[in-house]
Amino acid sequence: MTPLPLTAAEFAQTRRSVPAKTLTGPVPDRDALRGLLTAAARTPDHGKLEPWRFLVLEKPAMARLAALSDTRAAALGHDAEKTAKGRAQFDTGELAVVVVASPKPSDKIPPIEQTLSAGAVCLSLVNAALANGWGANWLSGWPSHDRTFVEEGLGLAPAEFVAGIIHIGTIKSIPTDRPRPDIEALTRWVSA
Repeated sequence: MTPLPLTAAEFAQTRRSVPAKTLTGPVPDRDALRGLLTAAARTPDHGKLEPWRFLVLEKPAMARLAALSDTRAAALGHDAEKTAKGRAQFDTGELAVVVVASPKPSDKIPPIEQTLSAGAVCLSLVNAALANGWGANWLSGWPSHDRTFVEEGLGLAPAEFVAGIIHIGTIKSIPTDRPRPDIEALTRWVSA
C-alpha cells in the first residue's frame, strides 16, 4: 500500500479507525506486516520488559477461532445475538494481530504500567497500519476475555490476557467521521 500523503501532525489530527467488518483483502504480506509490528513495538515500555507479544491470525486460524467461539458461546449459555457477535470478527476477518499482554515480574515496573504499554502497542499498530494506507480496527469482544477461549484458542499462559485484536486489511469504503470528544470539557489547566 502507499503511505498516506500527510504530515505526522495532520495524520494525528485526522486518523480514524475503519470498522473491521468493512475490511477486505488484500491484506499486508508477512514482510509488510513485520514493518507494522516493528513500528508498534517502538511503544513506551518502562524497564524494557516487553510485557506484550504478537499472535498473527491468518485466514485459516480465523476460521478455527470462529468455530471455537461458537463452542464457547454454547458452553457459556450465550444467546444467539451474543454468539453471533463473538464469532463475527473471526468470520469476516482476513488478518488480525492479537496483542497479548504478557506481564513480567518486576520490582520496579508495576503491572498497571505494563498493561498500559500493551495498550499503547495496540494503538501504535493501528496507527502504523493506517499511516501505511491500510484499514485497521482495534477490537476485543467477549471471546478475548474468556479464559478457556484464549488459553485453548490462542495458547495464552494463565498470567497473559488479550490487550486487543487488531484487524488489518484493505479499505472497501471510507467511513464517515464520528463525533469527537469536546477537548475543552475534558481539559483542566493547572497553573499552580
